[in-house]
Amino acid sequence: MSQRKTAVVVCPGRGSYNRPELGYIGQHLPAESLFTSQLAEFDALRTELGVPTVSALDSAASFSSAVHLKADNAAALIFSAGLNDFAQINRDKFDIVAITGNSMGWYTALGCAGVWQGSDSMQLVTGMAQLTANAAGAQFIYPLLNTDWQPDLDKQARLAEQLYLHQGALFMSIAYGGYAVLAGTQSAVQQAMQALPPCDERFPLLLPGHAAFHSPLMQPAADQALARFGEQYFATPQLPLIDGRGVIWPSQLAQPSALKAYTLGQQVCDTFYFSRAIAVAVKEFAPEHLILLGPGSGLGSAVAQSLIAINWQGLSSKQDFSVAQQAAMPFVLSMGLPEQRQLLL
Repeated sequence: MSQRKTAVVVCPGRGSYNRPELGYIGQHLPAESLFTSQLAEFDALRTELGVPTVSALDSAASFSSAVHLKADNAAALIFSAGLNDFAQINRDKFDIVAITGNSMGWYTALGCAGVWQGSDSMQLVTGMAQLTANAAGAQFIYPLLNTDWQPDLDKQARLAEQLYLHQGALFMSIAYGGYAVLAGTQSAVQQAMQALPPCDERFPLLLPGHAAFHSPLMQPAADQALARFGEQYFATPQLPLIDGRGVIWPSQLAQPSALKAYTLGQQVCDTFYFSRAIAVAVKEFAPEHLILLGPGSGLGSAVAQSLIAINWQGLSSKQDFSVAQQAAMPFVLSMGLPEQRQLLL
């Protein structure tokens, strides 16, 4: 048996289950999967809660934005798809040394590390999606890099200006590779989006169905979550975790009470530094691979940009990263890309 490769697993956030991902769980659920019984538990709990089951949503005849992008449905699909992908990583080939994620991907990371377990985990995912969806504000995304994924000082200055002009109403929500995700009141978001010059025919891009995640506007949702979910919903992690501050939670040692306070409190209301989490992952754990869970493969560019920003293994541009990814066993392996998925099973 060849030696196992070390890997850090990275989980995607709330926008990762879209029209192309319909059926993702069903397509990637082998008959003898460890995840099958967990999916049945999730479906039973959601039936009890009076919301559509994960299986029904994933196996729908067609994709409906109103149904599939609804906060608690999207969150349940993304969480389930991530856990299913995680269960299928071949542990004879890969030694998983840590887990991190982007935004809601922190919840998937908690599920993979055994902090959230059984149907309780789906109770938390569904409950948090409902609480945060009812919160105020909106979120939009704007690039801070040029086409070769190097810093664009003009874009950065314009974004900083908007944050300055709308202090207390507009916030840096997620530092997502070469993109800034901003959150704020409806009015501040609208004004900032009008003021920022359009680029790539896509940006500034409003994120549909998103409230002002990772900003002080979420405090009421955080307060309700902390009151509703007790410490018994949290267990000690079985694998190290890297959170949205770049802080490492050691396996077997991190306290469930501290994980609860961070996950339902601080993490909901503060900036999520995804790029920093990736930098900490590669610098502190020096993995031979980063494994990106599905659904989809949207994490790839933000992860690559985070690596380029710290000049990881000499990467300094989009071109460098593309060349590096042509290797037979690339550094970044995505479960959402069929040819790379095969290398992970």
